[in-house]
Amino acid sequence: MTRLFAVLLAARLALESRGRRTARAARAASQRGSVTTEHVLWAVAVLAIAGIVIAAVRAYVKAQAGALE
Repeated sequence: MTRLFAVLLAARLALESRGRRTARAARAASQRGSVTTEHVLWAVAVLAIAGIVIAAVRAYVKAQAGALE
């Protein structure tokens, strides 16, 4: 009886361990795309800021060029 109990306990522990590993892997997989989304958002923000800076510099240069004429 003790041997049967030990075998059943070992089987249950093995199944619980496998279940935890599977749950951890599923959690990691669900978070995998969030890094890509974050990088895309940062890239869009940097491009928007660069566009604003370029527009401001062009406006300033045009204003200064108009003052020279």
